[in-house]
Amino acid sequence: MAYIEIHNVEKYYGKQHVLKNLSLSVEKGKFVTLLGASGCGKSTLLRILAGLTSIDSGAIYLGEEDITHLSPNKRNIGMIFQQYSLFPTMTVYDNVAFGLKMRKMNKAQIRSMVSEAIKMVNLEGSEKKYPSQLSGGEQQRVALARCIVTRPKVLLLDEPFSAIDAKLRKSLQSKIKEIHKELGMTSIFVTHDQDEAMVMSDYIYLLNSGVIEQEGTPIELYSKPRTIFAAEFIGDYNIIDGNFLSNITGKNFTCKKIAFRPELVKICKQPLYQHVDSIYFSGVIIDIVLQGNIVRYHVMVDKTKIKVDILSSQECLYNIGDNVYLSLQMSNIIQYAE
Repeated sequence: MAYIEIHNVEKYYGKQHVLKNLSLSVEKGKFVTLLGASGCGKSTLLRILAGLTSIDSGAIYLGEEDITHLSPNKRNIGMIFQQYSLFPTMTVYDNVAFGLKMRKMNKAQIRSMVSEAIKMVNLEGSEKKYPSQLSGGEQQRVALARCIVTRPKVLLLDEPFSAIDAKLRKSLQSKIKEIHKELGMTSIFVTHDQDEAMVMSDYIYLLNSGVIEQEGTPIELYSKPRTIFAAEFIGDYNIIDGNFLSNITGKNFTCKKIAFRPELVKICKQPLYQHVDSIYFSGVIIDIVLQGNIVRYHVMVDKTKIKVDILSSQECLYNIGDNVYLSLQMSNIIQYAE
């Protein structure tokens, strides 16, 4: 049995069916992400695990103990919210120490554990500051320290980086992963950002309208999306009509939809030597988008737009209006009957 087991959970808010016979498991010590768009049920599931939201049916187990109806304070599960939820009239030290004081631990032990937690989140010297004197990133680290100081069985994180700028978000991602490994914690992370999920996770559950659309390791979801929804959400795939591709390449595709990744398409100004294991087509560049170290070309191929990604260089290899030739190996094509 896995460390966390969720069996056939149903959740309604009035007539809205939020979670639909949902089951999943989490192995001890793993960093698992619940990924999906707003309203798919991921935050509701996290609150159910924390005991903050009840379920209509189903069961939840933690370490083989049935915690379905256990109160939050008896689950020993820590949760970090989007809003930090720090006590504004307490110092950093007192915010972090709050949970230990509620457990009536002795002062010496509290000082030792709080000092260790503050050091882990790199906030030494800020113990006497109040939340209003801290940046958003520092407040989030206080919330993290307050959570880990009690050594919870499970750490839950509900989109904790949503209000933080991109550079600081990457720093906090690294810090949380570092602490997760150092403490050997079991962590469940909620996000709508697929890039964040890929960076943070050992395992991902992709949710769609209250059900699990696909699950697997980041590389499995990235390279082998099983549905059109997964391909669109996870990998920014090119998704085009199978009949259209048959018409322009001469290959016989019987599937309804075809998907392939932008970085797997080869682009050239001259016609490419043709191999039997690849398909070939040509088009005109209609847009160019710089994405960090990647340049994305939008190529119009007979009224259908194809995305092509290549590593950027100091010189622009292609320009808007250029006629280009594209090729793609058959092995890199995913075919969908839906």
